[in-house]
Amino acid sequence: MTGETLRLDKWLWFARFVKTRSLATKLVVDGRMRINGAPTQKAHYSVKPGDVLTFALGPHIRIIKIVKLGLRRGPAPEAQLLYEDLDPPRPMVQVVAPPFEDRKAGAGRPTKRDGRRTAQLKSPQQG
Repeated sequence: MTGETLRLDKWLWFARFVKTRSLATKLVVDGRMRINGAPTQKAHYSVKPGDVLTFALGPHIRIIKIVKLGLRRGPAPEAQLLYEDLDPPRPMVQVVAPPFEDRKAGAGRPTKRDGRRTAQLKSPQQG
């Protein structure tokens, strides 16, 4: 089993980080991929178990250690066995609207007076 390798774009597709191999190739060719700390732009780069991949995926930087190569693109639970997530993505923080913008259901449209108050609260303070 030692000495086995697999194309990087194919492994990314097998591990379900991207939906298609074309997107996997684009991710690598755009220069957003590092393998064991070294940048690469080659989708045909051969990866093996033990390699560490670092890449941006959405708003997160993913750091992934390859555990297995895989034989096919299987279901998600099977794909998760192919890698170890060294830095799992943190949950997104939801921004809560300020309380002055909250309106009760059925309150109707804001009046001109409400609009002026909201604009006054949102505008920078003049000093």
